[in-house]
Amino acid sequence: MLKQQLRGISSLLTSISLIGVVVGMTSTLLSLRATIEDFGTLVTGFIMSAYFIGYLFGSTRAPKDIRRVGYIRSLGGLAALAAASILVQAIWVDPIVWFVMRFITGFAISGIFVIVESWLNTMADNKSRGTLLSIYLVIIYSGLIAGQLILGVADPAGFVAFAIVALLINLALIPILVSVTVEPTTHDSRKVPISLLFKTVPLGVVNSFVIQACYAMFYGIGPMYASYIGLNVFQITVFMASFIFGGLLSQAPFGLLSDRIDRRFVIAICAGGGTGMAVILSQLGPSNAILIYVAVALLGAFILPMYSLGMAHTNDYLEKDQMLGATGALIKISGAGSIIGAPAVAALMQFGAINFFFLLLAGLTSFICLYAMYRVTRRAKAEDQLHSNFAILAPSQTSDELLTSMAEEAPETPEEDEDDEDSEIDGNAILR
Repeated sequence: MLKQQLRGISSLLTSISLIGVVVGMTSTLLSLRATIEDFGTLVTGFIMSAYFIGYLFGSTRAPKDIRRVGYIRSLGGLAALAAASILVQAIWVDPIVWFVMRFITGFAISGIFVIVESWLNTMADNKSRGTLLSIYLVIIYSGLIAGQLILGVADPAGFVAFAIVALLINLALIPILVSVTVEPTTHDSRKVPISLLFKTVPLGVVNSFVIQACYAMFYGIGPMYASYIGLNVFQITVFMASFIFGGLLSQAPFGLLSDRIDRRFVIAICAGGGTGMAVILSQLGPSNAILIYVAVALLGAFILPMYSLGMAHTNDYLEKDQMLGATGALIKISGAGSIIGAPAVAALMQFGAINFFFLLLAGLTSFICLYAMYRVTRRAKAEDQLHSNFAILAPSQTSDELLTSMAEEAPETPEEDEDDEDSEIDGNAILR
């Protein structure tokens, strides 16, 4: 059965692997090019934050557009938009233009993931969804790693690297456009305001905001930091790939551990380990390249599972009909953290010192560690901490049904209200 399902979604997995490569290449490419163009850390931080602003807007708006014009046309339009935004950045190297184009890229990529995941989810059943999700995540992370390594042989100062990204986006269209369109089913869910969520599971809210800020810091400004300490382009790509590879290896072990003991302890362990690695990395220079790779892989191993752990901890204290709405609220919270993270660390580096990059990250993760231990003293472990509550989530990534629920909450025009007055949420969620 699983083999048949894998054959059925092979085109989708091929497409998403190429999109993963694109996402892996783009942030590092732009960070390195901004360094070459001497944009400055603060300006680069704002440019990188534009992606997350666009991602948040795109994930809220895209489901409505998909319902209006269909999946295939939406996919083609978004892919063309993403490819064009990348090429414009290669042609017109200007901070303001890059900010706008980075916003458009985030908007388009989020919509592409909405389409891919809704198709993927309708092809899975309850017995195989967990396995397919794990395979999907491995493909995403593998694409992110491959994107970093490809950039190691493409000069970020030239046009070729940008052209490769645009080419991969267009190639990703081919397999998915020839797959069979499957419309998602419908589900009901209860809305969960952020204020209620914070009262119910404060650690989940705090963890979501802070750890996504850390992810945005690393993906957006990490390549610039590595360049400033003296690593060459190839070493920078290995630096970034090591971080992702560490997270890939540790997701499942930490998830399984969190199903057996209080998740708050596991969150504290991950945050404490991340703090230690960040402090060590703040003291390492280019002469210790191998040690840097090992330390940054361990950093990724500790902090990349933390968003998933926080999401699972949040679900431990919610009713089933609250879980979808709560996850949508966490997406908004984490989006705010992503937008703030890169500019904040960029400002510290510009007006302070370069090693503030990892020192700020250490400060944020140590805060989560201490807060998680504090919450252990304030509340008992959830009675029904089910194994099924843990889902492996890639950072800054969301699901179709969650995004659709967010779109339903957005204000409508009078005409849209009349058309959608009795509409329900479309789509099955598959977390990525």
